[in-house]
Amino acid sequence: MVPVFPPPAPVTMLVDGRPLPTYFSAYVADGRVFAPLEPVLLRLADRAWIEGSTLVIQRDGRIVRVLLPGGDRSEAAYVPVGPLLRGLGDAIAYDAKRRLLEVWTVSSTVTLPTPYDASAPTSPPRAVFTPQPVATPRPVWSGPPLPRRTPLPLPPGA
Repeated sequence: MVPVFPPPAPVTMLVDGRPLPTYFSAYVADGRVFAPLEPVLLRLADRAWIEGSTLVIQRDGRIVRVLLPGGDRSEAAYVPVGPLLRGLGDAIAYDAKRRLLEVWTVSSTVTLPTPYDASAPTSPPRAVFTPQPVATPRPVWSGPPLPRRTPLPLPPGA
């Protein structure tokens, strides 16, 4: 869909509680929130490509296909953001009174490292060479200090 003129009031998008900065703002038309491709793709997708007039978006193994309006390949093309984000597995909520679209991204499962296993093979400890400390010799008393007997050189031209 092409943006309408005069432009409607902008919709603020929050992704995981943070505003999604964009030059082109999202708007509501026909009861749906439309957002430009550029911030949605760069911040919410792992990979995106175009097949003919269809935009293919992939994240965490999920693939969503969006028909570009009029085959528009520009970054300013607007798409309905709700079905796109739900297809990627995100949860969304729109507050019409505040004109606020909140998006909660669902990332892939976090795998924790395996716990320590004492039976797992380990490398033997390496021998580290550390020299034994040498005692500093004690000073020998040779009497009171004597003044320096070596003449100091004169500066040139003196």
